[in-house]
Amino acid sequence: MKAEKEKKEKEEKEKKEKEKKEKKEKKEKEKKEKKEKRQNCSKSQ
Repeated sequence: MKAEKEKKEKEEKEKKEKEKKEKKEKKEKEKKEKKEKRQNCSKSQ
């Protein structure tokens, strides 16, 4: 029973870490795309 609980907690923690990482990567990607868009705008004008 105890092992089950620990396993569940570990999985929850890993899931949270994964979500945190994905969120961060998404934010970085959006930041990069925004920057590129801005450069493209200034280039086209």
